Amino acid sequence: MSAERIAVTGVGLALPGADHPAALLRTEPAGPELFDTGAVIGRRGHRYKDRATQLALCAAVHALRDAALIPADGEEPSVPGHTVGVVASSNLGNLDTVCRITAEIADQGADRISPMATPNASSNVVASSVALRFGLRGPNLMLCNGPGSGLDAVHWGAGLITAGRVRQVVVVGVEPRNDIVGGLLGRDPDRLLDGAAALVLESVRTARGRGVTPAAVLGRYERRAGLGACVTALLAGPAAGPAPGIWFTPEGHPAAADGDPVHRSVPRHDLTRAFGPASGALGVLQCAAATGWLGAGGTGPALLTAGDDTADAVAGLLVEGYEAP
Repeated sequence: MSAERIAVTGVGLALPGADHPAALLRTEPAGPELFDTGAVIGRRGHRYKDRATQLALCAAVHALRDAALIPADGEEPSVPGHTVGVVASSNLGNLDTVCRITAEIADQGADRISPMATPNASSNVVASSVALRFGLRGPNLMLCNGPGSGLDAVHWGAGLITAGRVRQVVVVGVEPRNDIVGGLLGRDPDRLLDGAAALVLESVRTARGRGVTPAAVLGRYERRAGLGACVTALLAGPAAGPAPGIWFTPEGHPAAADGDPVHRSVPRHDLTRAFGPASGALGVLQCAAATGWLGAGGTGPALLTAGDDTADAVAGLLVEGYEAP
């Protein structure tokens, strides 16, 4: 018996210049303006939350509504909360909070730190905040493992479903823009991503049982040492399918490099050119962009790759269109 296929049934975005997945295919820079989180989650969503958490909550609410798991005018889940998990990816999300609290402790002592600020220093604050806000009581995970982290988060979310731990998973990728992040990376903070993307994953069978049509279906996943090895593993072998119709590349990958493992006629798309370096959010953004590409008539699987080609840290994923039985 073949394994149950995992579908994307909801997509949510919280970044300027893209209010739906197909808009992620833009090539011109999105501009320096910031996404207005208050317009989506209101004062309650802002209170005592750092920027990364605010962005994640905005993307999550859009994804949950897109998947018909919460109503358009509310936030109460339409399914039991314990059947929905959360997997978040962010390498730099609460770095500003951690650095600020550390500096305040060194300068003033620990007894002067606000008890409302310290929870935001938790490494799991983004994932736990999404779960608490929407009453999602399934497994709750935070991944912070480099530029391939976003695709890893999608894969881990799918794994929770195939293992029978949950029926749905909200996968969030988020990175904020601030001077502390810019200083750590040695880059102009105004050129970095400030935004989030969220997906709802569930099995095709569960989606159809709820009367929801999948936006896309997840294919093969690989994690290898080097981009070439990762792509070759995805596209070669007896289980290989048709050639990809688009390749969402890691940041700065050349349009057609010598020894490129993908035929040069396959269009490339680097999301960071329009939205800025995205670190742990990139893979989730790529998956959202793939659903937009497929929804706009793209044919063949979308090839997603994210990671550092100089280390054992390149993740790859195929995303395919859904074909009704």
